[in-house]
Amino acid sequence: MKVGNNLKLLRKNRKMSQEEVSKRLGLTRSTYSGYENGVAEPSLETMVQLSDFYKVGIDELVRKDFATFTEKDWSKIDKGVRVDTKGANLRVLTSVVSKENEEVIEMIPENARAGYASGYSDPEYISVLPTFSLPFLSKEKKYRSFPISGDSMPPVSHGSQVIAEYVQNWESIKEGKPYIIVTKNDGIVFKLIARVNGRQDVFQLISTNPLYAPYIVNVNDILEIWRFVNYISNDLPSVKLSDNQIAQSIKDLQKEVVNLKNQLLDS
Repeated sequence: MKVGNNLKLLRKNRKMSQEEVSKRLGLTRSTYSGYENGVAEPSLETMVQLSDFYKVGIDELVRKDFATFTEKDWSKIDKGVRVDTKGANLRVLTSVVSKENEEVIEMIPENARAGYASGYSDPEYISVLPTFSLPFLSKEKKYRSFPISGDSMPPVSHGSQVIAEYVQNWESIKEGKPYIIVTKNDGIVFKLIARVNGRQDVFQLISTNPLYAPYIVNVNDILEIWRFVNYISNDLPSVKLSDNQIAQSIKDLQKEVVNLKNQLLDS
């Protein structure tokens, strides 16, 4: 494994001493030095600490040789970009199939949404979710149904269920289109996605309700992205007439009133 040399290169890239890093991680200098020199191997718990501290995936620490990194690679690490946005590496998606071995749509109930960010990859969590099928959806794609809370995305109202398609390649995301984004901190959110000029490490999330301000989310905080397909709601969206339509309706009403007056006079 190349962990030791990778740790050394990461530390030097940060322009930090072994003493500084070990203090930040709650380790002794000799222990941390042992990791860099290959004398000792960090435990899984320590690997998680190192991964979070340097903002580099554990898989990268173990498998990649940072000595071969280009300036562009180090620039991405400095910006905290370590997510496979292209989907070149397989993202493991836990799902349920029917007795006929066909994909079904798992529905996340409102009372289960709080645990989705931690249970999305847990087979036990997914296996007990209610499921259903819709014949007009493609059998070649993966769908899931998510509960919507609040009033930030009209006409989709509170209590609706949004059916969405799993997005493997995040570079296929279309600007200004609605998506379900599952984040580590906020869990399930339903927003329009926009890119930020010159930034590969973030997305901007926008509500259709102008009362809610757009905000930025780092790609490293995103667990899953699902493309909006349709939604199920108990509410009928309200219809808003334009000024021209309102004016025409008033004219039509005035004509009807005149006609009624004439009929009364004739009688």
